[in-house]
Amino acid sequence: MYSFDYYNPTHICFGEGKIAELDNLVPPDAKVLVLFGGNSARSTGTLDEVKAALKQRNVVEFGGIEANPTYETLMQAVEVVKQQNIDFLLAVGGGSVIDGTKFVAAATLFEGEPWDILLSWGANVTQAMPFGTVLTLPATGSEMNSASVVTRKSLQAKLSFMSNHVFPKFSVLDPSKTFTLPERQVANGVVDAFIHITEQYLNYPVNAPVQDRFAEGLLQTLIELGPKALSEPKDFDVRANLMWVAAMALSGVIGKGVPHDWATHMIGHEITVLYGVDHARTIAMILPGMLDVRREGKQEKLLQYADRVWGINQGSKDEIIDEAIEKTREFFEAMGIKTRLSDYDLDSSSINEIINKLEAHGMTALGEKQDVDLAMSRKILERNL
Repeated sequence: MYSFDYYNPTHICFGEGKIAELDNLVPPDAKVLVLFGGNSARSTGTLDEVKAALKQRNVVEFGGIEANPTYETLMQAVEVVKQQNIDFLLAVGGGSVIDGTKFVAAATLFEGEPWDILLSWGANVTQAMPFGTVLTLPATGSEMNSASVVTRKSLQAKLSFMSNHVFPKFSVLDPSKTFTLPERQVANGVVDAFIHITEQYLNYPVNAPVQDRFAEGLLQTLIELGPKALSEPKDFDVRANLMWVAAMALSGVIGKGVPHDWATHMIGHEITVLYGVDHARTIAMILPGMLDVRREGKQEKLLQYADRVWGINQGSKDEIIDEAIEKTREFFEAMGIKTRLSDYDLDSSSINEIINKLEAHGMTALGEKQDVDLAMSRKILERNL
């Protein structure tokens, strides 16, 4: 196991009715900017509940943060913060709203062009505004980490950044707030969390059994509860456990001391920007081919994954790996998520566009060993046609 530092200061407030705790979590004299996405936060009553919990605090609203938060929209929020003298941010929504709020928190106090935050992966962030979150869509783990992904429409670029300055001060997780989610969003959340885990687990062994067993347990939980979340949408225990799995998948715990991949995500980001396909669906269409093409470098962990997660241990090594990859694809399909580029009307010409964007954004050496070059990325995409 590699050496590591682990830091996570986010206060998690978990359970039904916990939005009321905002009165204790937000400074009493704060002027709060509440950031949210579309109309669902308002139509479900969550926004009113949040405002009631904030009581007599001065509250300003900023809605319209996209499912893939854009630099253009977020810079409008930065202007609101400055003009209104906001001193606390509160994200109400899923990972996109929280990611966007992290960028607003950093960009507001940044000296220089805020886009440079993304270009430097956050290395130049030295301070950020305080903020909290009220999670309504479990998927990305953004409520408990220091990472953010932002899209700049004008450049067709989707980039990420990380900084210890953008950990949420707190996150309120009320599983009952997920009961009204559309089935598509629930499925996306399950698959997104699943692939977050595999990006940190399906690499190469470094004698880290704690992280391995933790990752395997989280994967098994998603496999068990994912279909139930679709068939039993008001089951509180199912939604509660899924909410916690999604947070744990990217809280940093399972990724410490082990290699990370993220090639699937980097390729998926380009597909989302180019064609508007949901993030979770892009990575679901990439992962099976990614594992197939890179089976030699990942062989030992793929065999472990097959055995411990799927119970597959009979046959040759290639047969076991084939079956594990197929089981993974079948799980995504069972969640209602298609796993081929052609399912989204993408073809060989689309692959050329994706490869061109990867090259333009410097994504030419991906993966835990940085051996996923453009030629391999093309092979992976072709394997998933």
